[in-house]
Amino acid sequence: MDQVLKPIAQLAARFSRLPGIGSKSALRLAYFVVDQPEEEVTALSDALREVKEKVHYCALCGNYAEGELCAICENPKRTDAVICVVQDPRDILAFERTNEFSGRYHVLHGALSPLDGIGPDDLNIQPLIGRITPEVREVILATNPDLEGEATASYLSGLLKPMGVRVTRIAHGVPIGGSLEYVDEMTLSKALEGRREV
Repeated sequence: MDQVLKPIAQLAARFSRLPGIGSKSALRLAYFVVDQPEEEVTALSDALREVKEKVHYCALCGNYAEGELCAICENPKRTDAVICVVQDPRDILAFERTNEFSGRYHVLHGALSPLDGIGPDDLNIQPLIGRITPEVREVILATNPDLEGEATASYLSGLLKPMGVRVTRIAHGVPIGGSLEYVDEMTLSKALEGRREV
């Protein structure tokens, strides 16, 4: 990047810190910004600033929110009897797109990963424990189906079951339209484990 002007190189360096953006893509984005009208660049800058000023975590569940509570926690039509535990606020969007879940959510903001130094105290676990009241009948553990997600689900199950609440785990298995020939062993194992009658 010796030939690149310093302000463009600095902007490209910022873009390259975004997930999925390599150095070449970052440089293309930087040049794209340079070629945009000033009002477009100002609008982008304002949107970045506004998202950092106005969006924070819901005080109850940990989802993204503009006010104290997110739209789901404020919705009186949602049931308090079921809490779905996810790793990341973006996971909530995936569930909401199904239009199948009418309960509440709880976001852990990560998963247990001793190798990365992430333990129970680094996750949003204690507020979840505080939300378990007699009204809560079920907690669905919807952490990722990887080593960290499975360890987190197992840990949470051990904490929640003694509290007298039903603890379930989302099923994992073969994706719709997938070919068994290309499915890994762990996914097939989980598919067998989570089978149901038809």
